[in-house]
This record gives sequence, C-alpha cells and structure tokens, in this order.
Amino acid sequence: MSTADWILHVDLDQFIAAVEIARHPELRGLPVVVGGSGDPGERAVVATASYEAREFGVRSGMPLRTAAKRCPGAVFLPADHSAYEEVSERVMAVLRTLPVVVEILGWDEAFLGARTADPEALAHRVRAVVAEETGLSCSVGIGDNKLRAKLATGFAKPAGIYRLTRDNWVEVMAGRPPDALWGIGPKTARKLSEAGLTTVARLATADPGDLAARFGPNLGPWYRVLARGGGSTTVEATPYVPRSRSRETTFQRNLTEPGEIREQVAVLARRVARDVADEERPAARVAVKVRFAPFDTRTRSMTLATPTSDAAELERAALTVLGRFELTRPVRLLGVRAEFGS
Repeated sequence: MSTADWILHVDLDQFIAAVEIARHPELRGLPVVVGGSGDPGERAVVATASYEAREFGVRSGMPLRTAAKRCPGAVFLPADHSAYEEVSERVMAVLRTLPVVVEILGWDEAFLGARTADPEALAHRVRAVVAEETGLSCSVGIGDNKLRAKLATGFAKPAGIYRLTRDNWVEVMAGRPPDALWGIGPKTARKLSEAGLTTVARLATADPGDLAARFGPNLGPWYRVLARGGGSTTVEATPYVPRSRSRETTFQRNLTEPGEIREQVAVLARRVARDVADEERPAARVAVKVRFAPFDTRTRSMTLATPTSDAAELERAALTVLGRFELTRPVRLLGVRAEFGS
C-alpha cells in the first residue's frame, strides 16, 4: 500500500448514555434513557437512549412518556450537559495526541485528517486509545472525503470500522434512498421521490437543470454532487465553534393565553441574549420554535438588519418572529435560537 491522504470520521457510540453508564456502572446492559429531568411523567424528550433501549423503539426526540410506554423497564436519567462537555473535551484531547489533524464537529464526533498507508490500522489505534484513556467506545468511518467518511461511520456502528470511497460508492450507495446521504433530510427526500428520484443512483444521473428548477440553483445541483459521493477533502484544525445558542422550555401544562406565550418567549430570548454575550459574537438571525399540542412542532425565523448582541434587540426580534405564528392551539413547548454570522 502507498501512503495517501485519508479522512476518518470518529463518532462516539451512544455518547450521552455511555457517559451516564460510566458514572453508574450498575446500569450497564440495562435500557437507559436520558432526557429532561429524568422523570418520564413530565413533558420532555429523549436526548439519547442506550442500544438496549433502542431495541424497544426508543429514539432521540421522542417524548419521554412515549419512551416509557415502549420500554416500561427503562432507567430514566436527567441530562447533565456540563458532564458531557467535560468528557467530550477529554476525548478530543486524546485524539490530538495522535498524528492527525482534528476538526471537531460537536460533543461526540470529529473528522481526522491523516497521511497513512494503512487507514484501518489508524482507525483501530483511534478506537483503542479512546477506550483506554476514556473508557468510551467509538466507531470510525474511513473515506477519501468528508462525505464518504461521515457515511461510512453509519455502516461501522456500533463499535466498528468501515471504509467508503469512490471504489465502492456505487456498490454500497446506489440503491439506497436519497436521505441516506449526509445533507438530505426526510422533507427533501419526499420532494425528490415526487420527482421520481427514489434512489441515490437516480439522483446521481438527474438533469442538473431540472434539479435547479425544482430545488434552487444552488441546492438542486448540489444534491446531485452528494449522490455522486462528492465532498470536501480538507480537514482543518480549528476549535469547535457553536453556530448558535438556544434555550427552550417544555411546559407541564399547555399555554393558551397569547400574553403568557409572549412573556415566556421574552424570558427565553433574554436567556439566549446572555449566552450570546458570553460568546462575544453577535447574532445574525433569530428563530422561534413552537410545539403545539399534542406534538406538532413549527419553526419560524428572521435575519436581523444588523448582527447584534443587544438583549433588547434579540428579545424584540424573537417576539416579532412569534407574531408569525397563529396561536390558536395550546402550546406545550417554546424555544428561541440565536444564530451567529459566518
């Protein structure tokens, strides 16, 4: 084998659940669900679930009450964000001890750029050193660009290694639905299906002009690039910088009065404004999330005329966005997000 540039995608297996199990070893092998205050009787959603809980159909974003119905024997734990951040920092520090360039994507994943003749051997080393130094398991995807490395990790999970390159792209991906691609979600996949583009192979051979007409001059042709396995080959050793700051609250009783809803959005906006000030980066966009009973979630947003960290401006923007909703149904959750500029 000759030495070449490779990209590895490292994804910590069931990260949040794994952190909790490390703190509570007696829970190993049990179905563990993390979310909210840890009380399945309250209104909150699943942050993560152990593989044992996932076997019962428990998934992230699911209401805790639904999770309790699907898995009555689950152990429910409250989310502890500070603990997850601390463990994540330890993992990333371990990765930086290796002969690689580390680009952090979030708490539980990172791209590694490396020049090696044996990427599988490096992947095994990554898995071994993370396990030895932190006690956590990870899966590693190997690719010749970021897209392929990221998708390869899905085939590696749990606790495995998988290589996806131009050599086996068609064999592995051609018959899969478009939402198997990183960057295409369920809504876009439905629109692609309506256009007869039901597989990655069909999307890869679609007419760029038709795609541009349906999905816009930038996104349309880009979907075709994704279907052909195209992606960035650059890994940058830059620290992870949050793209946004958000706060949300799930109410134990539905809100029905518009005045009360506005008041709660204002409270959330002020909290977000403090987070934005701590970042020392102005926000360029404000979004508001409303979850109507029983579980219908809608999001609206607006771009600010000028990026700002001013609390009053962010609160005013959040209330303006809230005004774009028809508040004719009971509200069970509200959220405010401030997005930073590039």
